[in-house]
Amino acid sequence: MSDDLLTRIKVLETHQAFQESTIEELNQTVIHLQNEVFKLKEQLRLMAEKMKATAPSMIASQAEETPPPHY
Repeated sequence: MSDDLLTRIKVLETHQAFQESTIEELNQTVIHLQNEVFKLKEQLRLMAEKMKATAPSMIASQAEETPPPHY
């Protein structure tokens, strides 16, 4: 094989190795971010449940509602 062909093969192999490394780094970042999203979703769900349990409704129930003055 010619030196030019060997040089081109080495360049391609170098690029391919760099791309594999980059893909693995990106994959690890996606995994980390996905775990963070799951944690945040769970925290949001718990906060929503806590707010529903502690915050009274702005609308009174029928039993608590006073009848209008024309009754």
